[in-house]
Amino acid sequence: MNADRTLLINNHHTPVLREVGFAGAVAVGLGGIIGAGIFVLSGTMITLSGIGALFAFLLTGFVAIILALEMGELTSAMPGTTGASYSFVDNAFGTELGFITGITLYLSFIASISAIALGFGSYLSSMAGIHLPYVSRLFAVVLIIALMGINLKGLSKAAGVDIIIVSFKVGVLIVFIIFAFLFGRFLSSNIASPIIGGVPGIFSASVIAMFAYAGFQSIATMAPSIKGGGRTAARAILAAVVISLVFYILVTIAMLALAPAKAYGFVADPLSFALKSASAPSWIFYLVDFAALAATASATLAMLIAGSQLMRQLSRDGLLPGVFGRDRGSGRPPVMAVFITALFGVIILFAGNIYIIAALSNFGVLFSYLLSGFALIKIRRMKRHPTRHAEFLKSAGIVTKGAFNMPLYPILPVVGIVFIISFFFGFPRIALSAGIGVIIASLIAYYALREDRDEPIVRVRFFK
Repeated sequence: MNADRTLLINNHHTPVLREVGFAGAVAVGLGGIIGAGIFVLSGTMITLSGIGALFAFLLTGFVAIILALEMGELTSAMPGTTGASYSFVDNAFGTELGFITGITLYLSFIASISAIALGFGSYLSSMAGIHLPYVSRLFAVVLIIALMGINLKGLSKAAGVDIIIVSFKVGVLIVFIIFAFLFGRFLSSNIASPIIGGVPGIFSASVIAMFAYAGFQSIATMAPSIKGGGRTAARAILAAVVISLVFYILVTIAMLALAPAKAYGFVADPLSFALKSASAPSWIFYLVDFAALAATASATLAMLIAGSQLMRQLSRDGLLPGVFGRDRGSGRPPVMAVFITALFGVIILFAGNIYIIAALSNFGVLFSYLLSGFALIKIRRMKRHPTRHAEFLKSAGIVTKGAFNMPLYPILPVVGIVFIISFFFGFPRIALSAGIGVIIASLIAYYALREDRDEPIVRVRFFK
């Protein structure tokens, strides 16, 4: 038997072919992280908080590193799962919380597809000089359909495409940073200005910044297909977050050097706006615009991979119809999962502007991270007594030896939980209401399906 083929045994685990290497996994993560967050929404962050955007990126970067360590440990402990936070919560707490997390996270992924594809459409329509209504959304629809075709070819081909795109956009960002440091004139005045909106402004900007970092979950969804399994996935998650943090800080400083903070407004192409303010030569405009198209395309692809992989896992666990999880072999994802994910991504394109769609996406991601933190704490407690909890560990497919363990436990998970809860206070009301509505709808759907199956009632006593 080929050593790269690993048979995994419980209901969350299925036979897979490990075909994506460390570089490919990092590329998929960077494809999901370095996208709309920096090329489309960075100007909005500066508008909301001015120089506070730097603090927002640093704050969320710190939280993202904590979450990356958590996700790395959970992925390493359960290397056969493809549902990311959903699988971790489902294994730790059971179907009820797992179902709610899965549906909320899935809606987050498809909202991310819409938000990032809309950024692509905005850049392309701007480059083409077309300003007719819904043209940017039309371009976004075309992008999603094209990337659906790439995803259907298989994860290794999708990861290969991401390596090329990520290399190009990172190179362009380096050129942008160097140009800003050489010719920018506004950094000192922006630094001397008070933070726009004060502390609430930083938290509002942090909501957007967390959207920028959210893409690393895409690595966790493809862990069974990564060479080296969970430990390689854990290293790839941490590497993607740290690399992204460095670029986010440098690009934000560059933007503050090229234009006054208050001048950005809510432009959809903030890097081009910054270059225009600095009277940059035309060649760098075209370079940045092409990189923005590449960045948003690769980020959309990463979210499409994550969404379809999550739908496949939900299907295999019996929480969605089996047709959504039907494999085609050789690492190729299920057709229906990819098609439905792309279809929902197209539909949400018309749900509102990019800020609202991004905030809605963030709600699901933050909710899944919150429950993942609690799942990590429970699994660590169970792993301390492997004999006593042998049945639980076996049913969850948890690896007790050789797995990656995050440092400074339990301090970092608790700090992460506190910060995530605080971020919810920075959400726009409509996105917060929509997110809570999704949780309530998921809860109703869960109990309706449970009642239809006439499952026995579970009773728990918390106090004597």
